Amino acid sequence: QVELVESGGDLVQPGGSLNLSCAASGSILAVYAMGWYRQAPGKQREFVATITPGGIANSADSVKGRFTISRDNAKNTVYLQMNGLRPEDTAVYYCNAERIMLPGPRYEYNIWGQGTQVTVSS
Repeated sequence: QVELVESGGDLVQPGGSLNLSCAASGSILAVYAMGWYRQAPGKQREFVATITPGGIANSADSVKGRFTISRDNAKNTVYLQMNGLRPEDTAVYYCNAERIMLPGPRYEYNIWGQGTQVTVSS
């Protein structure tokens, strides 16, 4: 059983910063691309950023220059450093793993965490 657990969401003032973490747990041999998505009230879930095991990152235009994605492969953990937060960044942030290798080997695909709430408000 593989699980993604996010943490770090909070209430922050505009212009503030937060660092989200997402750790994959279970009998994991490898985690492929990991990413962050967000869903604001009444809106569809949208892409925020992804990163490959080799560190190649991609992010949405709306967060470029403000958010930075990184990962620690030894810890099976991905991070999202968010600076210059705006009220429109308010959303539930979800972690995603494209593919995880387990003993066998066997694979699990498109795994999601439970989400962590980020609220940007004065």
